[in-house]
Amino acid sequence: MKSFTVHKGLVAPMDRENVDTDAIIPKQFLKSIRKTGFGQNLFDEWRYLDAGFPGQDPTSRKPNPDFVLNQPRYAGASILLARKNFGCGSSREHAPWALLDFGVRAVISTSFADIFYNNCFKNGILPIKLSGEIIEQLFREVRAQEGYTLTVDVENLVITKPDGAQIPFDLHPFLRERLLNGWDQIGLTLRFEDKIAAYERARGIA
Repeated sequence: MKSFTVHKGLVAPMDRENVDTDAIIPKQFLKSIRKTGFGQNLFDEWRYLDAGFPGQDPTSRKPNPDFVLNQPRYAGASILLARKNFGCGSSREHAPWALLDFGVRAVISTSFADIFYNNCFKNGILPIKLSGEIIEQLFREVRAQEGYTLTVDVENLVITKPDGAQIPFDLHPFLRERLLNGWDQIGLTLRFEDKIAAYERARGIA
């Protein structure tokens, strides 16, 4: 898993509450566990005007020009600004896989569904919780300034705005350590490789 220390990225505003995982990656695309290839179908039913199916050439689709991620000013956005309860619904880990494959490294909201929140850390995405007042201000600023970027610093737990103003955020120390070191579930296990090997030797497994 790619570590997350400092990331500067263009911000796209997702002005919807209760964005569920079926909207993030619809169920018909959950055909693989390879973790890659899902980005082209991220928010599929919102991004396209036609119905999509697995294996379809995305260049043959009809993009929805009104959807935020299809608008030229947000092309290449890697930070998603969202409303409350982002990632609700089913527990599919494909949702953060699709976000990451699309290029999203951080999602900022007032609240997240618990399973989605934890799945993000397993895949190198940073979900940041901020107050409703700060979220509202960020929405205003993103809409008013084309090319609006934020710099997210996990080491120091601070977000820096284009004008230099900083927004602190909270993160559990263990989750912060996971991101800084790029530890997915396998990486966490391999931290104890010596102990695992010693146990296997003692049991006559190795």
